[in-house]
Amino acid sequence: MNVLELSEQEIGRRESLQELRQMGINPYPAAEYPTNAYSTDIRDNFNDDAESRQVCIAGRMMSRRVMGKASFAELQDSKGRIQVYISRDDLCPDENKDLYNKVFKRLLDIGDFIGIKGYVFRTQTGEISVHAQELTLLSKSLKPLPIVKYKDGVAYDKFEDPELRYRQRYVDLIVNDGVKDTFLQRATVIRTLRRVLDEAGYTEVETPTLQSIAGGASARPFITHFNALDQDMYMRIATELYLKRLIVGGFEGVYEIGKNFRNEGMDRNHNPEFTCMELYVQYKDYNWMMTFTEKLLETICIAVNGKPEREIDGQIISFKAPYRRLPILDAIKEKTGFDCNGKSEEEIRAFCKEKGMDVDETMGKGKLIDELFGEFCEGTFLQPTFITDYPVEMSPLTKMHRSKPGLTERFELMVNGKELANAYSELNDPIDQEERFVDQMRLADKGDDEAMIIDQDFLRALQYGMPPTSGIGIGIDRLVMLMTGKTYIQEVLFFPQMKPEKKIPQSSVAEWAEVGVGEEWVPVLRKAGFNLVQNIKEEKAQGLQQKIGDIVKKYKLEMTKPAVDVIQQWIDKSNA
Repeated sequence: MNVLELSEQEIGRRESLQELRQMGINPYPAAEYPTNAYSTDIRDNFNDDAESRQVCIAGRMMSRRVMGKASFAELQDSKGRIQVYISRDDLCPDENKDLYNKVFKRLLDIGDFIGIKGYVFRTQTGEISVHAQELTLLSKSLKPLPIVKYKDGVAYDKFEDPELRYRQRYVDLIVNDGVKDTFLQRATVIRTLRRVLDEAGYTEVETPTLQSIAGGASARPFITHFNALDQDMYMRIATELYLKRLIVGGFEGVYEIGKNFRNEGMDRNHNPEFTCMELYVQYKDYNWMMTFTEKLLETICIAVNGKPEREIDGQIISFKAPYRRLPILDAIKEKTGFDCNGKSEEEIRAFCKEKGMDVDETMGKGKLIDELFGEFCEGTFLQPTFITDYPVEMSPLTKMHRSKPGLTERFELMVNGKELANAYSELNDPIDQEERFVDQMRLADKGDDEAMIIDQDFLRALQYGMPPTSGIGIGIDRLVMLMTGKTYIQEVLFFPQMKPEKKIPQSSVAEWAEVGVGEEWVPVLRKAGFNLVQNIKEEKAQGLQQKIGDIVKKYKLEMTKPAVDVIQQWIDKSNA
């Protein structure tokens, strides 16, 4: 890396790194460091009346207060933070005091990983601390952390820009309290979900991520090319059709927790790569699945929050069973006064247009009803609500309703105004399924790029016979948002999809060469603030030479600054 690409602090840290090596200290040792305690464990088990406990701890040094021959440092390990007391003479009992005077006071930096061996005690101010008897550098940090500073009650240098936090999650986890806790809670959600399903006797499985047909949902897929087969493939948009094949094969119940990919928009509730759990159980229907889902979510909420409620945006959401059950057409009628029952596609489209909705001729009846629900209903259901009995046009994989013609046995669970789960009494009639797929292809022909493609192998599997089955898909990311009280999906994803990082426009080395600037001077000019060739057009040659000289001197570059007449030629050519 060119030194001119570094900040002054980064240069200083690299100089310290070199000095440590010259002292014979390896800044990145390979040997195991045998820790035996955590910060939280030390505090929780401390007893003033007990004999001093010897501990070996390790972590990042997050602060340092030097007071002559004694100092305090704050160590952050994987569980929390603890104060370390460092005495020069205890750390360096012989004549050589370099470990304290040079290494600890001058060559170590905030963010460095260190190991401390010593004993636990309580300071005169009452803080439980570790008295260091040995200090080991475990890893040198070359970039400074954005440590929050306070002056007159005002915080400075906060690391709170969402763009930076999501792009540099590793820094976010280090410096911002509570971020790590959110992801520990995410782990609890998934662990509890898996435990409940395992205890119910269902089998966790894995199905292909690369699929020859994008099936199991209505969504636009990502497309890639499989070179070995010379065939376009799709990143899966759902696991449904493969999991149903396993039900055909004789499993009682199967589930998968895995990534799905949908080539659609990004916003506070959507990420194109997301985690979903899908479950299929033989001999069950959507009524059973509603009851099972209520108990599952109540159990998860208690595991994460210690109670079946969670506050989100100032609103208490209760996951305690049972939940309201409301047919979708009744929900639309309740919110708009318009009854979709018995209405034709044209009548529904006319009503949508009357309401000022952006609809077109490519949208079939199901899509129009879906748009109506999304526009007027979805965001109004804050408490968990099962929206049931969707029209057949909206549900190509769902069994027809046993008592309501034209409707299907399907529900979506709405919580805090968003869909959390989608479930069916699964369609297991292969002839009916094929006709539904054909109808979907007609929608595709009309221009609906989210319509399903016919999966002939899945139809073949159904022809061997699939028992009555209920299935559900639950969005894990949204579930974690609800259980942790977060309102942005990016807050519960370690590394959410981001737009390309913005870069300062710069003229290339070749463009600089066109005006006579040698490659070795391009970084110097950029460091002086001249990123584009046209930036030097208004400069005076002597002034530009002075700026170049300042950079050469400041960064101790072994370079002789160009002559004034050479620089004048650069300027003249840039104006040509």
